[in-house]
Amino acid sequence: MTSPDRAALVFVGPMGAGKSSIGRKVARELGVAFTDTDTMIVREHGPIPALFAAQGEEHFRSLERSAVVAALAAGGVVALGGGAVLDPHTRADLAHHRVVLLTVAPEIVKARIGGANRPLLSGGDAVARWEQIYAQRRALYDEVADITFDSSIGHVSAVAAAIARWARENDVTTDSRPTPEASA
Repeated sequence: MTSPDRAALVFVGPMGAGKSSIGRKVARELGVAFTDTDTMIVREHGPIPALFAAQGEEHFRSLERSAVVAALAAGGVVALGGGAVLDPHTRADLAHHRVVLLTVAPEIVKARIGGANRPLLSGGDAVARWEQIYAQRRALYDEVADITFDSSIGHVSAVAAAIARWARENDVTTDSRPTPEASA
């Protein structure tokens, strides 16, 4: 659990919604550290597709949970992997933070996920699989979110500016102390 003075501004949403790119821009605009939990996992354990192949999704989710705990404790702006909300402990932890849900339209996400090596989208129609996963997780995203922004509309810089403006207007605390896991 994180104390309110160490609250993070957390990005959740489906694969390809722009959590990392928009989160990084928001952190820069707010002048705080940015942490991406998927980047933390890759840095410490290797490529996510290799983790899925060698040890399975359950092992990956365990690593993801540890990364989420560390990232939330650091504060600042945090981008979670699309499936992080599947863990009930993560959802409970998010109640102590401000959470932004980024959504994206399927016709937009097609270009964003094309060519990406995403284990849950392999084999078959990636967009159809993405839509299925998003539908399964949507209620969990809505459960933890304080506000929703659609990254399909406008340039990512405009979306980031709108989120930063919302954070300032709502006095969102994003205390952060740079950590080795933080990425710029």
